[in-house]
Amino acid sequence: MKKISDRIASFSRLQLVGAVTPLEKLDRLPRMLGRDVYIKRDDTTPLAFGGNKLRKLEFLAADALRKGADTLVTAGAIQSNHVRQTAAVAARLGLRCHALLENPINTTDVDYLRSGNRLLLDLFDAHGEPVATLDNADAQLHALAERLRGDGYQPYIIPIGGSNPLGALGYAHAGLELAQQADAMGVSFAAVVLASGSAGTHAGLALALAHAMPDAQVVGITVSRPVAAQAPKVAGLIDGTAELLDIEVPAELRLELWDEYFLPRYGEPNRAALDAIRLLARTEGILLDPVYTGKAMAGLLDGVMRKRFAGEGPLLFLHTGGAPALFAYRDALQAVPI
Repeated sequence: MKKISDRIASFSRLQLVGAVTPLEKLDRLPRMLGRDVYIKRDDTTPLAFGGNKLRKLEFLAADALRKGADTLVTAGAIQSNHVRQTAAVAARLGLRCHALLENPINTTDVDYLRSGNRLLLDLFDAHGEPVATLDNADAQLHALAERLRGDGYQPYIIPIGGSNPLGALGYAHAGLELAQQADAMGVSFAAVVLASGSAGTHAGLALALAHAMPDAQVVGITVSRPVAAQAPKVAGLIDGTAELLDIEVPAELRLELWDEYFLPRYGEPNRAALDAIRLLARTEGILLDPVYTGKAMAGLLDGVMRKRFAGEGPLLFLHTGGAPALFAYRDALQAVPI
């Protein structure tokens, strides 16, 4: 654990997150479930309504500054939490932000197109460029960077979700933080549950916890693709992050993904996710989002009911943020029966 911590500390990192994010024991929800549930509140990171991407951006933006960049270039959905946080970091650092924006659900809903995270991009003075698809995102980002260089700028490319080995260091660091909090509270988690999308959060956390909390089952709830497509993304980033840190991937690390909760597709909520959002709001006063954490919480709830978690110990839910997107899905949320 100390070796990982020392290796992470050797990389340049901006102090954007600041204080350790809270680890809280939920009260009313566990009484309903018959099982203790804790929540790691990475939705409370301090910039732009919070969220997990800020941990990745501590490393990525530091690298951008070190390389003399004046523009952060990234991509995501119109309602991307990652793009919103990248734009906020750019504003904080006095950089420009250019983002390729996809409409993954092909909606004409004005709330989705103009409210929520999209509204915040305008407030941060980010330049959003609509694209039909991000199926070839790496090439599209490099093409945008070349255009910006032609205009005299110095762009730095941040991949979708900030998910490359350098960005995943943010969640390797978070995993060590979580292990220290759990030890201080005297709690041993049977499982840690999180949304698994661009895979950097999942990879960094799984790698760190395999070293620091090896008995905890780490369950990624996929939000955009089936296990067959998601597993190579997570495994590749685990390997890449371990190589960057010059550490071993423990032989005991078992990649676990559940893909029953992401349909009908990325960015489109389902009834289980909407029910989970409403349940946590009404029992704990905590807001989830329809794209990531709502689906991940639906997986946790269903996993408890189906006894899919190992042992009987407490569960930990990683809250990765995303509340601004609630305003972009007003019709779907209001359609859920009370």
